[in-house]
Amino acid sequence: MKITIIAAGKIREKYLKDAISEYEKRLSKYAKVEIIEVADEKCPEELKGKALELVRLKEGERMLQRLPQGFVITLDIDGEGLSSEGLAGFIEDKAVKGESSLIFVIGGSSGLGENIREKRNFSLSFSKLTFPHQLMRVMLLEQIYRAFKIINNEPYHK
Repeated sequence: MKITIIAAGKIREKYLKDAISEYEKRLSKYAKVEIIEVADEKCPEELKGKALELVRLKEGERMLQRLPQGFVITLDIDGEGLSSEGLAGFIEDKAVKGESSLIFVIGGSSGLGENIREKRNFSLSFSKLTFPHQLMRVMLLEQIYRAFKIINNEPYHK
């Protein structure tokens, strides 16, 4: 299986880069992992309404240009929440149904634009809490790794 993560912004913090690298290495036993970074749009904190959506759309356009073929999963606070076992079952079900490529999309600090949401096949929520989008990459990779451990009945997930 191929796992692609498309994310807005660059990771600058060494500790996050190290964690991402570690999970990419661990996942290499189960799947081919590719992380595609697109430039994030500069966005003042007080931006709202149409101006905020324009920022989201610009980032979304960059993501759409790099979006490969496959099953698209957006990470969205309003998406469906799954347990770790639920995510494992979801991934396993997609593999059984012939989906060889899962694409996870992480928006920037302003969220996802409607243009990228229109392309999704599924929307996944990790929580109703808001997380830094850079940290979300680590959390996503860890949960995908945990899912593969569960799928393969290997210890780790408890």
